[in-house]
Amino acid sequence: MRVDAQELSGLEKAAILVILLGEDAATALYKSLQPQEVQQITQQISSLESVPPELADRVLREYHQLTLTQEYLAEGGAEIAEKMLTKAFGEQMAHVLLDQVLLAREASTKSFDTLQKADPQQLVKFVQGEHPQTIAMVLAHLGGKAAASLLVLLPEKVRGQAVKRLAEMQQFSPEMVQKISQVLNRKILSLGEQSRRSYGGVKTAAELLNRIEPNVSKSILENVEADDARLALSIRNNMFTFEDLLGVPESGIRELLAAVDKKSLATALKGAPEDLKNHIFKTMSSRAVEMMKEDMEALGPVRSNVVTKAQQEIVQSARTLETQGKIVLANESEEAYIV
Repeated sequence: MRVDAQELSGLEKAAILVILLGEDAATALYKSLQPQEVQQITQQISSLESVPPELADRVLREYHQLTLTQEYLAEGGAEIAEKMLTKAFGEQMAHVLLDQVLLAREASTKSFDTLQKADPQQLVKFVQGEHPQTIAMVLAHLGGKAAASLLVLLPEKVRGQAVKRLAEMQQFSPEMVQKISQVLNRKILSLGEQSRRSYGGVKTAAELLNRIEPNVSKSILENVEADDARLALSIRNNMFTFEDLLGVPESGIRELLAAVDKKSLATALKGAPEDLKNHIFKTMSSRAVEMMKEDMEALGPVRSNVVTKAQQEIVQSARTLETQGKIVLANESEEAYIV
């Protein structure tokens, strides 16, 4: 057998590595591979007659170098990785290792555009059999409108589990994305040279639930609450709030005022900041503003929980109007996730 590791194919090196790692490690490794990949490696192993100690040492050394390269990239990006690798292996080898890992990453993780452009009816078939964590990562990568369309098509139990994991998700490494990409036929978003991004979290889950029908959102939150009441409360607290009406155009505010109870509005405004009050008053006639202020004064001191309840009623009306297409609470042309 050839002794120079550089002359071996990637499949041959993988087969040698599996042999050297031992049965337990090989079993764990196989679980993360596609059936076709397992078959190819197994066939390659069966074709090996023997592995000279010198070749085994070189394959293990190369595996160690590539593993370090991936770790350095995850910790500090390409620039830091290059410095660390240069210090450990020299400038020339550092460039070789970086190029090899980055090219492999680019080849194994394709653009997520395919899933973003997919028909939600087809996309739900693509992911509904996957683990909720996988679905959560898909939701995290999709744009807000596409994610909402996918979420409402998922089975009810799956929705809650996926949103729960989305809310708990903060950061993930390129290695995690690569594993998910294998499950999703390598259609996960490429992370390029950035090692970690914040896609998920409570705010992301809240923004997603804000985009779907209130009754569906309520059902999902109840599902999450049954499993983790504190997390469900955090999601609710980060969903569209009364103060967020400040970002709704005046035309939308007028539509909302026509649909809500004036007493509830007066109560809700008791606890509103001045800029929000002014934003709402701008959409009303001077006479209507005067009457609203009189109603607010007539209420006298109001308990905070009463104000909160009134504000929630206004927000619920706003979300209902949004589902009817009468107002816009968020700009769908913007990404709903912070990268």
